[in-house]
Amino acid sequence: MVSEFHVPVYFDYLATFTWALSGAVVAMRKRCDIVGVFVLALLTSVGGGIVRDGLLLQRTPSVLTDPMYLPLISLATALAALFRRRIVQLPMVNHVVEVIDAIGTPAFAVIGLQYALDAHVPLPGVVLAGVAGAVGGGVLRDMVVREIPSILQPGQFFALVVVLACAVFLTLVLWVRWPSVPSAWVTVAVFFIVRGLTLRYNWRTRPLVVED
Repeated sequence: MVSEFHVPVYFDYLATFTWALSGAVVAMRKRCDIVGVFVLALLTSVGGGIVRDGLLLQRTPSVLTDPMYLPLISLATALAALFRRRIVQLPMVNHVVEVIDAIGTPAFAVIGLQYALDAHVPLPGVVLAGVAGAVGGGVLRDMVVREIPSILQPGQFFALVVVLACAVFLTLVLWVRWPSVPSAWVTVAVFFIVRGLTLRYNWRTRPLVVED
């Protein structure tokens, strides 16, 4: 499989910044100090990419080769610190995190799909790389703050929506032959809408085993 598309680098920067902001907001909610806020923002924004690149695709993670990542993460940390009182007192902080994640998640999925296609891996591996890049940072974020990652427990649809977003992007680019940039933005829009409907109507998965 040959990759014939390229998502602009600003798309990766958008995903990195939004996920860093998500991690910083969670850190503020957990009463972390400024170092803790930065570390959680860093882990949230690049953790999924490190897992995707280092373990799955065996390439040097982008955070080590692109000098823009750390300034973006630092900016997210600074914004969280600047508005720390509003963040801590905000009653809907969980919903704010969900909105931020709904932008960053599909963006990271698209980047993972691109890297996997560039590596010429089979299509199932492409989807796996996209999903890993999309959810990896959030999983690491939740584990560090001692919360069970939502992807591992019954709850509102999330992982399934990520897979749907990957399918949308691959369909538009590989079969419909749309340009990569509008395909990427359509993917973000589809994820955002479906995720919003999931939150609005509380569409949920159920445990496979129910205690009597």
